[in-house]
Amino acid sequence: MFARGELVVKLPKARVDELVDAGAGRRFDPGHGRVMKEWIVVAPGKADWLALANEAFAYLGSADVSSAAGGRRARRPPR
Repeated sequence: MFARGELVVKLPKARVDELVDAGAGRRFDPGHGRVMKEWIVVAPGKADWLALANEAFAYLGSADVSSAAGGRRARRPPR
């Protein structure tokens, strides 16, 4: 997603840790004080957005995501 001029993507926790440690981004906080372990916010010019978007797309289609959610996709909270 694109939020406040920054790219926000879901990646494996280890990859997010790697990117944060490299200074490419920060962990995503949706505003309720709970940092999301598998989400990263990347400012313009900090990393290749297209490459990260492709990486996130591949991750979301992988078995790793469904197994992390107990074999099913996590439900969205009600609006």
